Amino acid sequence: MRQGFKFALPVKAAKVPSGPDWLHEIKHDGYRMMVIREQKVVRLLTMNGHDWTKRYPWIVESALRLRQERFVLDGEAVLLGVDGVSDWSGLHSRKYDNEVQFYAFDILAGGGDDHRKLPLSLRKQNLAALLARRSDGIHAASYEQGEIGPDLFRHACLMGLEGLVSKHRERAYLAGRCAHWVKVKNPKHPAYRRVQDQFRDRAK
Repeated sequence: MRQGFKFALPVKAAKVPSGPDWLHEIKHDGYRMMVIREQKVVRLLTMNGHDWTKRYPWIVESALRLRQERFVLDGEAVLLGVDGVSDWSGLHSRKYDNEVQFYAFDILAGGGDDHRKLPLSLRKQNLAALLARRSDGIHAASYEQGEIGPDLFRHACLMGLEGLVSKHRERAYLAGRCAHWVKVKNPKHPAYRRVQDQFRDRAK
């Protein structure tokens, strides 16, 4: 469990898949990372390989309270505002690091077993079992299944959320860009504009 875990990355799309085999997750505006626990040692690793274990103590403490002593979770570190919506500005400011929580949407390993070859539907079950006795700083990200995807995206946009990530329920976890992970962003969300600004800066 010390190495070999690389992030699966969604492809961008303009439309949300609507077939019965798709799971749809709300996209939180946070930092993507893995939570890795090996017995009494917990590490928080970002997509760029940075170790942020000391940055978010609540996540670390919550991971240590879970009964299982070996696991690898994929998800996002999120700061929630008073309205329950992720607060990117507050997260980025680092003024509230001790309030940052982790929303796990996948489990790559648990109890010494590698789960990456399992279909997403089974990985979701394993994740729910791990987090059944809820630890306040780590949550299983909620999701919906099937034809509801486009409607869910419209409601997410109306609520000012970042968008959706849709994933095929029968696919394994694969490192790199995955055609069966589809991200559709709310064009009115600040995160969308941040990406556009970064693209323009690189083009200069």
